[in-house]
Amino acid sequence: MNVSIGGDGTEPHERQEPPVAEGPVPEGPVEDTQPEEVLPYDAVTEAMTVVPPESAVPPESAVPPEQTATNRPSKDDEEPTTEAYSAVPPRPVGPVVAPRPPEPPITSPAASSATPDPAGAGTGGSDQKPPWVKAAVLAGAAVAILAVFYTADWLSSSGAVPRGVTVAGVDVGSLSHDDAEAKLRSELGARVEQPVAVDAGDLDLEFVPAAAGLGVDWNATLDRAGSQPINPFTRIASFFGHREIGVESTVDAAALDATVESIRAQTDRAPVEGDIVFEGATAVGVVPAPGLALDVAGAREAMQKRWAFGDVAVPVETADVTVHQDEVDRVLTQIAEPAVSAPVVFTGKNAAAAVLAPEVVGQVVSFEPGEDGSLAARYDNDAAIRILAPQLAATETVAKDASFVLGSGAPTIVPGVVGDMVQWPVTLEQLPTLLASSDARTTAAVYAPAPPALTTEGAQALGIKEVVAEYTTGGFEYASGVNIRLTADIVNGALVKPGATFSLNGYTGPRGTAQGFVESGIIDNGRPDRAVGGGISQFATTLYNAAYFGGMEDAGHTEHSYYISRYPEAREATVFEGAIDLKFTNPAKTGIVIESFGTGSDVTVRLWGTKTVEVGSSTGPRTNPTSPNTVTLPAGEQCVPSSGGPGFTASNTRVITDIASGKEISRDTRTVKYDPIPIVKCQSREPDPKPADAPAPAPAPPAAEPAAPPAVGPAAEPAPVPPADPPAAEPGDQPAASPEDSDS
Repeated sequence: MNVSIGGDGTEPHERQEPPVAEGPVPEGPVEDTQPEEVLPYDAVTEAMTVVPPESAVPPESAVPPEQTATNRPSKDDEEPTTEAYSAVPPRPVGPVVAPRPPEPPITSPAASSATPDPAGAGTGGSDQKPPWVKAAVLAGAAVAILAVFYTADWLSSSGAVPRGVTVAGVDVGSLSHDDAEAKLRSELGARVEQPVAVDAGDLDLEFVPAAAGLGVDWNATLDRAGSQPINPFTRIASFFGHREIGVESTVDAAALDATVESIRAQTDRAPVEGDIVFEGATAVGVVPAPGLALDVAGAREAMQKRWAFGDVAVPVETADVTVHQDEVDRVLTQIAEPAVSAPVVFTGKNAAAAVLAPEVVGQVVSFEPGEDGSLAARYDNDAAIRILAPQLAATETVAKDASFVLGSGAPTIVPGVVGDMVQWPVTLEQLPTLLASSDARTTAAVYAPAPPALTTEGAQALGIKEVVAEYTTGGFEYASGVNIRLTADIVNGALVKPGATFSLNGYTGPRGTAQGFVESGIIDNGRPDRAVGGGISQFATTLYNAAYFGGMEDAGHTEHSYYISRYPEAREATVFEGAIDLKFTNPAKTGIVIESFGTGSDVTVRLWGTKTVEVGSSTGPRTNPTSPNTVTLPAGEQCVPSSGGPGFTASNTRVITDIASGKEISRDTRTVKYDPIPIVKCQSREPDPKPADAPAPAPAPPAAEPAAPPAVGPAAEPAPVPPADPPAAEPGDQPAASPEDSDS
């Protein structure tokens, strides 16, 4: 190592690069060389040059002791010079001896603290700095610059909204919280009243945030922005991007739910399966459409988060269809269009024909989706029969049940008739093939015998041979007699098979003027009145008693609300079309035929069958009598006067005994409470005549308050007295609010 020492930091010195000797180095002292250049410096400089590894280390004697730092001449003593020592020691002539490690040089504090010369000295030095030195210098400089920049940015942005923050598109970065809130209120405040577009599946809808209960929580919104970042990399990155934080909404849950429901009402729809319908004689394909269902929870969340941006996409779930368009096209071509291409004809007897025209094919043929995505054709045979059967009815022979003729002392059986009818279920088995055909679209109707529901043999087995019970009532007015006899004619010959139930209203059907019935007496709201078909309760009571003594089971009947003297107490019935019916069930193993007829004064009902029981009847005394009320009504057609009658309670007991064994089969008691019959007075509206010789009334004496003058002119009409509320109905009693038939 060569050490060059010189100068006191004020005088220039020059660096010497001693030449490298070629060949053997001569022994003896090395002569100094004159430096070519003197470099300025401000302090004592020690230039140390590393000796290349191949050079031998010089002996200690190579450095003259008089040139050490301790005995260097001062600035005041002599001109500063730079002394350079050769970096290459003399090369020995003889064998090379391993050099002893050099001892560290003795330097003064001033020399040891001096800055080393980066360029070095001697033959091992270089003018170029190593690359890592430059990199280190640049890195240090960059860090220093960034540190200064970071500190300045931190101080300038402290307490502000972080840089790059936007709220619903409004840039509030680097603003103070107060300024940011003011800007948001200015630019976002009006949006609560502006319509927001809603993307809901394939629908474009809209809603107004304010009406949906949505607003902006300003403080909470800015709190979402957070504070200035401490991380320097995050802070630097904020210069080159932005961060959208959206708004924090205030929510009126009820209003938002209502808005979401209104959207759901428009979005939700069931899947529309691919189908085919008939419009007259044309087959039309129905385009399939998937179903939609709004995700209510997702819609609420999306509306809360996105309304301030002016558009919201709400989640809508899709339900796929089973039948797709390709299947619709296939069925339309192969089945539906051929079905309406031409009429289908069913030929019957006597050259008759039933035609299924293309215009009515849609009533018979329809299509249903299958689980495998197919579209299957369905054929409604009942609809086809309704269209075709009337066209071949004239070619059929209708079956007729065996029946009973009465009046010759004993029932006579009229044999049943076997019919000859088109078997439509069999005939229509060819319908799908005929509808799909483009050529032959005609087939013959299939006929077959049709036995009657009651054959002659079946009628004979019913045991209709003797009178089981009979009952007669009389004492009705003319109009009631017309209705009673007409009802008797309708019911005469009715068959009640074993276990069957007979209904008087069901068997007669409507009883109006079209059927020949006339107006007669009824009971309406507890008072006598009139209506078409009135008086039939006389027939109902007669039929009920015949069934009572014939051992029939009561299947439902109702007594009159007040008692009529010609009927047995607690053993009578009333009817009214559509409201009150009379029903009984045949419990025997044999059938029952009803014979009924009327005269001008009475009506009789007989039950024919096989008599197996005896029936006894007993009626108890009247109890709990009640007095009638008086009702005054305006005279006219609607007022039916009545003398009234008391009300009471009565009971009847029926005992049924088996004829063969004499054993009692049943014992039943029925209690009926009859209301009193109101006294009805019909008051004329005409005023009473004023007597001609009536003296003039005397003037009234004077008084503080003049008295009202006496009535002059027609007599005042007495106010009608409303009927009293009827007593509560006992079991089986007819409610007074419902009309009932009466022949009184």
